[in-house]
Amino acid sequence: MSITENKIQVGSLEWFYREALPTGKSELLPVLLLHGLPSQSYSWRNIMPALANQGTRAIAPDWIGFGFSSKPDKRDFAYTPDAFLTALEEFIKSIELERFSLVVQGFLGSIGLQYALRHPEHIANIAILNTPISSRAKLPWKIQQMGLPFAGDMITQDPLLVDRTLEGGCRYVIAEEHLNIYRKPFLKSSAAGRSLLATIRNLQLSSAMTEIESGFKQSQQEILVLWGMIDPWLPIDIAQDFVNSLENGSLIKLNNVGHYPQEHYSETILEDLLPFVRVKNN
Repeated sequence: MSITENKIQVGSLEWFYREALPTGKSELLPVLLLHGLPSQSYSWRNIMPALANQGTRAIAPDWIGFGFSSKPDKRDFAYTPDAFLTALEEFIKSIELERFSLVVQGFLGSIGLQYALRHPEHIANIAILNTPISSRAKLPWKIQQMGLPFAGDMITQDPLLVDRTLEGGCRYVIAEEHLNIYRKPFLKSSAAGRSLLATIRNLQLSSAMTEIESGFKQSQQEILVLWGMIDPWLPIDIAQDFVNSLENGSLIKLNNVGHYPQEHYSETILEDLLPFVRVKNN
């Protein structure tokens, strides 16, 4: 099943998104997949075709400021969680998603979880892959450095920061053909680095974690947590405590898997993800 590359203008912002469509008519709800830092929708390339093959429409956007979406100046887009949330709301409206399964991963995935808490009527269920979900989650030093005064301005203009961060988080080598896609926005324009810098400086992780911790304790939402056990930045006990606090949650531990599980272990993830998101549109 092939993945198409699409663009849609939403107000002043242009969203780039990848999509895999099922063949023929399907009764299953679509899935929206949201990437983390400093990644892009390309990270879902091995997940999306399998979803489409089972009849699930799969949509994966590049966040504003990332990948091949718009990279507005910080004077025009605040790069705060609320700015990303508003943009995401408008994107979801524009592609006419009414109800869907949500899959999130990584730092930025937490913004997707905030969206789910604020718009439960749109969410069928949620899958979480190695995403900050606890007030104990801290931005790793490798990413913190990118937001430092002066040093951050230089670090975020280095295209190889993507290689170092993704491979450091994965703990495995990523093939050059894939790294070329991840690097491309940084090679094309200095705007990619400036957007990353602004995002890290405005991440407001502490307040986001407070909203997520308290919000999901009261939620009836069905949640599947898939967790790479050798994530160097987010330990498994964060995931375990989160699932223990849920009314309707389950945890799958992924051995020998790091921070970006979908990068190398798509087949393992799909064993549980495919049946979980196989939700009929009633």
